[in-house]
Amino acid sequence: MQRFCLAVLLFVTISSCTRNAITGRNQLSLVSEDQMEQLSLTQYNQFLKDNKVAPATQADAEMVRRVGGRIANAITRYYQQKGIANQIANYKWEFNLVESKEVNAWCMPGGKVVVYTGILPVTQNETALAIVLGHEITHAVAGHGRERMSQQLLAQGIQVAGGVALNGNTTAVNVFNNVYGPTAQLGVLLPNSRNQEFEADHYGLIFAAMAGYDPREVIPFWTRMMNLSSNGQKPPVFLSDHPSDESRIQKLQQLMPEALTYYKPVSNK
Repeated sequence: MQRFCLAVLLFVTISSCTRNAITGRNQLSLVSEDQMEQLSLTQYNQFLKDNKVAPATQADAEMVRRVGGRIANAITRYYQQKGIANQIANYKWEFNLVESKEVNAWCMPGGKVVVYTGILPVTQNETALAIVLGHEITHAVAGHGRERMSQQLLAQGIQVAGGVALNGNTTAVNVFNNVYGPTAQLGVLLPNSRNQEFEADHYGLIFAAMAGYDPREVIPFWTRMMNLSSNGQKPPVFLSDHPSDESRIQKLQQLMPEALTYYKPVSNK
């Protein structure tokens, strides 16, 4: 019986994998992108109601929208060049600055992006903010949230014929809230979360460069993040389970030559 269950589990896992058009990596996909976007929109709207959103006219809020818009445009161009623009055709981008001391930023499927004011003293400039947004938005467009949720669902035995119907499935919705909500830590239980982080760093750097932001700013930014941790401050939530700063900086330096091929400075930032 145990062997049978393992065989069924293996079959479901293999049959439910899809190949990511950008990264080329196979990902478990028990839920559709449309389902993820619907759940994201509900939680996103509730989050905005429950938290203090900075006025649209505030200079920092305008900066978040400006940088976010350029990153989104760069991603759209990249996907068009690859002939897969349909994968993000339903994205309705929104960028909000939320007043909070927490050092955090996130993007949900569908293009709903939030930056916390607590991260701005660390980014210090638009270019570093672009690095952060490129990373977080890549998590969404690369289907990392869908992959994490699918693995959690499979671990709990929640699947039907290789897919999951979320309508009315309270357990499935709770899994979404636990693994992809704004307060969730990334990659807590997933063995391939390091792959996701590397992909977010890799393509986030490319998207920031395409948007006209110098990718070399990523090193000073991560140095500041490293100093933040070394000074005894609590690690930022959105980095709490990420690779160590030293390891990340080393890999980012290896990615720099490629990122620089996409970099064309823009004026009047």
